[in-house]
Amino acid sequence: MGGLASSRLISEIFIKYLSNEILDSLDDAAYLKLSPRLSFSTDTYTIDPIFFPGGDIGSLCISGTVNDIAMLGARPKYLSCGFIIEEGFLISDLEKIVKSMAHTAQKAGVLVVTGDTKVVPKGSVDKIFINTSGIGEVILDIPLSGKRASPGDKVIINGTIGDHGLAIFTAREGLDLDFDIKSDCAPVNNLILKLVENIPEIHVMRDPTRGGVATTLNEIAIQSNVCIELFEDALPIKSGVKEGCDILGLDPLYLANEGKFICILPEKYVKPALEILREDHLGKHAALIGEVTDTPKGKVVLNTKIGGKRIISMLEGEHLPRIC
Repeated sequence: MGGLASSRLISEIFIKYLSNEILDSLDDAAYLKLSPRLSFSTDTYTIDPIFFPGGDIGSLCISGTVNDIAMLGARPKYLSCGFIIEEGFLISDLEKIVKSMAHTAQKAGVLVVTGDTKVVPKGSVDKIFINTSGIGEVILDIPLSGKRASPGDKVIINGTIGDHGLAIFTAREGLDLDFDIKSDCAPVNNLILKLVENIPEIHVMRDPTRGGVATTLNEIAIQSNVCIELFEDALPIKSGVKEGCDILGLDPLYLANEGKFICILPEKYVKPALEILREDHLGKHAALIGEVTDTPKGKVVLNTKIGGKRIISMLEGEHLPRIC
């Protein structure tokens, strides 16, 4: 599930029974007030297909959890990995996945320090599912949070939108659109550290995975009780993704991303932040895409290329199942 359905599930089931000060923040990771202060996150990866243009379930599970940890302004340190493997799964494919995990962990500068493996009867699971949990050290005095967006802030993103979602969709359906479409799957924690170490004030960072940029910004607008306005002509979208979406009737704003993050910060820091991002290959297409305003509260508004405005709602239902 994704978008509005996922939000309802979280609020009506999980928060209803498990509510506490830490869980209720609903950020990408939990802020643990220990010594040192920690960022803690967990996710389970069920992506189909497990090998796709630009990555695989191995690189995805490490990148996804590392990125979530980093969104609080933290330095990821250690991960755990739990494998649920279908009986008969090829050892050669498992080795490819684990090798990819090791390569990605090395790039991110993290260690996989514990794990578990379960093999279940054929048909009980589709090939392989992986859970990764991780912790990192929060390096900011005030951790980043979806509750901290303020009117006057600007919204930037470190690169192009919708790459992962379209890559998975076309791979799963066996579509050949004659475009170079690859997932953006990558750990962005080192790039985030460059920002938080050099920009004096950042309010929010979030990675727009399931539900895409539109859903993530809606979540932030609700958490902070503000309006977020997007500039359609500023959205960085690769031509192949745009053309592919036009053909398939998809909206890039709702497609998942796995190597991107949204950063919300005061206007005076936009220029130096973009300069830092664009010096890195994971941020070379960074762009200013919007701003935070007062009203309508809890909404995302798109300023269109033709001068109009329209509400961008949270994704209703699942845009693309098993996207991560």
